[in-house]
Amino acid sequence: MRNVLWKMAARAQAAAVRSGEVSAMELVDAHLERIATVNPAVNAVTQLLAERARADAAEIDRRRAAGDELGPLAGVPFTVKETTAIEGVPTTYGARRFRDFVARSDAPPVARLRAADGIPIGHSNMPTLILAGVHTRSELFGDTANPWSGAVTPGGSSGGDGAAVASGMAALGLGNDSGGSVRIPASFCGVAGLKPTYGRFAADHRIGPDDPALAAQILVVDGPLARTVDDLRLAYEVLAGADPRDPRTVPVPLHGEPLTRPPKVAMVTDPGGRGVHPAVRKAVESAADALRDAGYEVCEVADVPRLDDALEVYGRMTRTEFATTWPVVKPLLGEGGHRYIEMGMAKSAPVELAEYLRLTGVRMGIQRDWALFLDEYPLVLGPVFTDPPFAPDEEVRDEESHQRVQHAMRLCTATSFVGVPAVAVPTGVVDGLPYGVQVIGRSYREDLCLEAAEAVERRLGVLTPIDPRP
Repeated sequence: MRNVLWKMAARAQAAAVRSGEVSAMELVDAHLERIATVNPAVNAVTQLLAERARADAAEIDRRRAAGDELGPLAGVPFTVKETTAIEGVPTTYGARRFRDFVARSDAPPVARLRAADGIPIGHSNMPTLILAGVHTRSELFGDTANPWSGAVTPGGSSGGDGAAVASGMAALGLGNDSGGSVRIPASFCGVAGLKPTYGRFAADHRIGPDDPALAAQILVVDGPLARTVDDLRLAYEVLAGADPRDPRTVPVPLHGEPLTRPPKVAMVTDPGGRGVHPAVRKAVESAADALRDAGYEVCEVADVPRLDDALEVYGRMTRTEFATTWPVVKPLLGEGGHRYIEMGMAKSAPVELAEYLRLTGVRMGIQRDWALFLDEYPLVLGPVFTDPPFAPDEEVRDEESHQRVQHAMRLCTATSFVGVPAVAVPTGVVDGLPYGVQVIGRSYREDLCLEAAEAVERRLGVLTPIDPRP
């Protein structure tokens, strides 16, 4: 039975626990056994919380026996990126400097998942301080392998969660995304991922007592990874909502007004016209066919609004902020960990205050143009990454490879800058590696993105869980 439990979708796992078909303890033990089997090869789970998870499961089973109503995630194990606090556990950010930085309380999204009776089973790996690259390698925990192939990266920076969910170590992962860090691992690992609208989920991205600067506040959002879009929806409904611990969050309804039929989708296969790999183009076209079959009106468009402007302003704002703290941050990144950021900083110098303030106004103009575009096309279909999954460390090998990776993730970067929601969903396997697309929507219309992504999934299938491959 345990060999079946870890393969089940999160919603099915929770239903089985609520009904008494299985106990929460059995469900947790099944995942702990799976972690013991595959994590030595994948190295996705960094701090295993086995005894705490079993204690949480025992409490859930006690409550069920007493007749209590269990939450929508009853007994479901989830991983938590090393950036995100679990009470009583070090939040290391993958850096030796923070290995003893024990969290005093759960971060808001962890608290919400736990309040829904989900069980944190462990922290998950990431690039050191998020800054060391797109490949998931941390100074403290080493490399995470892509379970599909050791020759390619699982992506980053939420690569530990992507690899853990894909290989059956957890039903859900909690990552975060400021330019593709949920969507790229989802695509490279063959799972689904949600980047919510800015302000949809409560979060706490402080390192210590002080709040981060503006770009970090407006770009980074927490988001779930799962093997099915329906499980993303389940996590979304638990995570959404305002919270006084995060003044950015807003009490927006989970579901908006229905669209007029047929819903219009703008399809862009090559954002910015910088080139797209044939396999990626085919993934977008296959997803478009699935949406047409589901009743969507798919319209191929030349491009999304102001892509180059968004990329330029994103880069200039973030690099300016990096420059102010770089002398302190650089030594924390470990050997070679500084290369990714410094390659980016070399492309443009930090700007002065007056220019930075002007850029905040430019961002508003870009957001306005996107809002007008999405008023005509409520959904956008495009690539997550315009190249195939790449080898570990390719993004820091040299300036050319760094630029190539930056270009390939351009639609993720732009949509993070604008703050709109997006769902990454797999489309199939080519030459042994998974490919996927993203469905982007209007602000606070995650429901539309999920509905469209589910239509793609129904047509093209679910790819995971899988056993790790060398």
